[in-house]
Amino acid sequence: MRIYADLCGAAEFYATMTLGGLTMNSHIQTNVQTNIQASMQTKVVSLYDTDYQCWLEQIVTQLRTRDVNNLDWENLIEEIESLGKSDKRAISSYLMRLCEHLLKLKYWRAERESCFRGWDLEVANFRLQIRAILQDSPSLNRYLAENFSAEYSNARKLFLRASMLDASLVPQEPDFTLEQALDEDWLPWQPA
Repeated sequence: MRIYADLCGAAEFYATMTLGGLTMNSHIQTNVQTNIQASMQTKVVSLYDTDYQCWLEQIVTQLRTRDVNNLDWENLIEEIESLGKSDKRAISSYLMRLCEHLLKLKYWRAERESCFRGWDLEVANFRLQIRAILQDSPSLNRYLAENFSAEYSNARKLFLRASMLDASLVPQEPDFTLEQALDEDWLPWQPA
């Protein structure tokens, strides 16, 4: 069985099928044409999966020309939703890492002197990253406040695993506020 089809052609395609040298009847040809057309449509829809950048350029062009009838709505909606989720994941991650480093500065006495400079730089970096996200999306301030305790708890777990300190030495609830954590002039410990 051989099928010849131009799946890349925009408007037309040519398909023939021979089975033992005989040409198939029109009913079979119609089914083959329907299957090839479905494959072509699937190929257009799957541009999102096969070439994201090309899909993105196509969507931008369609939006600029107000060609809303041909938009890939399903993937466009998914992308827009994921943008918000991405910012939430990023800001949560930065907050967790910020809390982890603040805990290192406050409680890890054995490493504090030798690691202060690096930890201080990390604290500054996480604060800058959080600030940048909040500048673009100020509404995430509420999300940050709502998730402060949870991210502190995650940071505490990481800190305890890294430091191997007794868990009773580090409070289960934050002993600093979110405002202090984000304040670029505040640290829980300073070198003498």
